[in-house]
This record gives sequence, structure tokens and C-alpha cells, in this order.
Amino acid sequence: MDDASKKALLGKVSRRLVPFLFLLYVVNILDRVNVGFARLQMLDDLNMGEEVYALGAGIFYLGYVVFEVPSNLILRRTGARRWIARIMISWGLVTCAMMAVRGPWTFYLLRILLGIAEAGFFPGIIFYLTYWFPARERARIVALFMAASPVTGMVGNPLSGAILEWLDQVGGLSGWQWVFLLEGIPAVILGVIALNYLTDRPEHASWLSLNERNWLSGEMSREEKHLEQRHGLSLRQALLDRRVWLLILLYFTVAVGSNAFGFYLPKLIESRFPGMDKFQIGLLAAVPHLCAVIAMVLNGAHSDRTGERRWHMAPPAAVAACGLTLYALSDSPALSLLGLALAQSGIMSMLPVFWTLPTSFLSGVAAAGGIALINSVGNVGGFVGPNLIGQPAKLTGSFTPGLLATALTLCIGALLALRVRQDQGRQVG
Repeated sequence: MDDASKKALLGKVSRRLVPFLFLLYVVNILDRVNVGFARLQMLDDLNMGEEVYALGAGIFYLGYVVFEVPSNLILRRTGARRWIARIMISWGLVTCAMMAVRGPWTFYLLRILLGIAEAGFFPGIIFYLTYWFPARERARIVALFMAASPVTGMVGNPLSGAILEWLDQVGGLSGWQWVFLLEGIPAVILGVIALNYLTDRPEHASWLSLNERNWLSGEMSREEKHLEQRHGLSLRQALLDRRVWLLILLYFTVAVGSNAFGFYLPKLIESRFPGMDKFQIGLLAAVPHLCAVIAMVLNGAHSDRTGERRWHMAPPAAVAACGLTLYALSDSPALSLLGLALAQSGIMSMLPVFWTLPTSFLSGVAAAGGIALINSVGNVGGFVGPNLIGQPAKLTGSFTPGLLATALTLCIGALLALRVRQDQGRQVG
């Protein structure tokens, strides 16, 4: 195939897969963080305190961490189509069940079950993309896929706010119960659709011509064999590799920041804009996410063009730390919103570039296990983040100590990003 045909083929694959995976991730993020909006009613209705919420928000990651690596290995064996469908249907059902929370213990239990149900979705998608897109294209593709996270904030926050505001006590249910029910059902529906829509590998794609299937499957096979010959890591070697553990430490700092931000964004806005209703809070919460969409797509595309990775991660981490510090030290609503926009833009800009790094030296079962290990252990930061904000706030009555601690964590992440060594954007260590 000539260069024009190759470009057209990758565009065709992108148009087929990325919008659908984007939609799945929108629903995934919505069901993970909608508890941040539900808390605005749920804590008072159930007489639960800030410390209960912080623990429940973070405890999601206990089940998530334990089942992440096994889930990704199962996905590699059974195929993405069936396993991603299973993940979506089960997490959608658990999200709907969140409407039955009656106190701290049912809250903790269902959050753990949600983590177990969702385990393997994100690293599974990252691994799945290695079957379809060459390494030189992945930062841009992952950025387009991961733009679903801030887009969810743009759409999901106003949606959750509207549900809280306008459906409260409709049918005898509180607004927060409607949030979980209405936002859990789409995951079940999309899971059924995924079973029929997704294709496991290029050689199985009936929507490609024979020539296109042969070239793409051959190209991806050659890339995988090159990685095996150059690095040749087994699953055990990948799980012990120092490069993997450097990425785990780096991802931990990002997970602390992203989860502290995600679970507390509605409350942070409410505290700076008193008197606004839930829908208005949702509209303001969309602003940082809009900025993040633009920043992450531009950063990912530029990283692919230059082949450079670490300088596309360290400065965004520093920008995010500055944003959280600005919010913590300013009482101005405008400056606070600017700080939140900087924080979300910096955090989200790091992630697409970050996820090109494991697949630059891992392949096959080592990639499936290594990517899942990075995501699972690194996401211990997802447990730490909400508690880093919530527990000090319970003691001091202020979010400032937790926000400054989160900013410091992101500064450490910027330094770790500079420790990544790269060889033309393809090797880390």
C-alpha cells in the first residue's frame, strides 16, 4: 500500500472504532464519578459525613486494583468484544444498584463491587488499540479516546445537576437515586451493542477489504515481533521490570490528582459560588473539562509529530499543581475557576502521552499484564486522592490542606516524568 492508502486505512479504522470507544468511556467515567454530584444530596439524606464519602469514593479502587491484571489477561484470551461487553453490563447493573444505598456499609459495599465490575475496562481498551494502530499514531488516538473523560465532565456534570434539581422526589425517589438509575442503564445497553459491534483483531474485520486486512494485520504483527525481539519480556519479567514500576509511580501521582479533582469538583465549585443551584454548578463544572479537551488533543498530537514524550508530561503536571495551588490560596470565584481549569487541563494532557509509554517496550501477554499492573497499582492513587482532600477537610473545615498536598504530589509526578528515558519516543526506562 502507498502512503495515501495507508493513511486512508488508518482513518477508516479510526472512524470505525474511536467514536464508539469514546462513547463507552464517557459512560464509564460518568458512572465512576457521578457519586461526586450525588453527594450533594445523598450525604444529608442518609446522614453520612464527609469522611464516609471520602472513604467510599476511594474504596472503589480496592476491588479495581485486585481484579485489574486478571481481567486484562482474560481479555487477551477471550477477545475484547466479549470481555468489554461483560464489563459494561456488570458495571451498569451495579451503578443502578447504587440507588439502594441506605448507609455507610451499603455505600462501601457497592463502591467495591463497582470497582470489581469495572476492572480491566480502561487498560483493556489501551491494549486493544495496540492491535489496530501503529505506535507512531497512538498518542493522538489515545488522546481522542481519552477526551471522553473531560467531555463527560462537560456533559455529565450539567446532566447530573439537572437530575438532582428537577427529578428530586419524582416517583418517590430522591434526585441522587435518579442519578444512579438513569446513568447506569446506558452502560447495560452499550454492553449489548459492543458484543455485536466490536471486532477483536484486524484479520477479523469484515468491514475492511482483504487487502486492508492483510496490510494492517501484517503491520501490527511486524511491530509486535520487533518489540519481542528487542525487549523479549515475559509476563513475569514485565511485572518486575523497573521501567514498569517507574511508570506505576508516575501514574500514582496522576491518579491522586485526577481523582481528588474528579470526586470533589462539584463541591469545590459550590464552595466558591454559593447560592447557585445544582444545574448551575454543573454548567460551571463543564468549564475546566472544556479546557482539558482542547489541551489534551493538542498535546497528544504534538507529541506524536515530534516523537517526544517526557516533555509532554512534566510541564502539564506542573501546570496542574499550579492550578490547584491557585484555587487553594484564592478566594476569588474567577481565579478559583481558572485554577480548576489549569488543574484539569494539566492532568488530562499528561494521560494520552503517558499511555504510549508501556506499549513502546511491552508486547503480547507482557503488554496485557504490564498495562493492567500500571493502571491497577497506580490507581491506588485513586483511593488516596479523595481521602487526601476529604479527611483533612473533616478535621480543619477547609479543603486547602488537601489541595496543597495534591499539588505537591503532582510536582513529584513532574520530576518522575523527567526520569523517563526515551529513544525517539519509543523506549522508556
